[in-house]
Amino acid sequence: MSGMNAPIGGILMYVGIADFWVFLAYVLCVFSVVLCIVYGVLKWNKNGGEITPEDVAWAKEEDAITEEL
Repeated sequence: MSGMNAPIGGILMYVGIADFWVFLAYVLCVFSVVLCIVYGVLKWNKNGGEITPEDVAWAKEEDAITEEL
């Protein structure tokens, strides 16, 4: 390889990726991980820890199911 003058296919072969589509799959996977992390950080504790009536009903139902076991 001749450094910076190598075509994109040559660079991909140099790092062990034989096809552009495989490279694209790797890039999209990494992008989706980054996107999920950013989404999670932005939505972290978004409801402020408020307990809603639905939460209370769910907890009572969960306790009833646990007692049956």
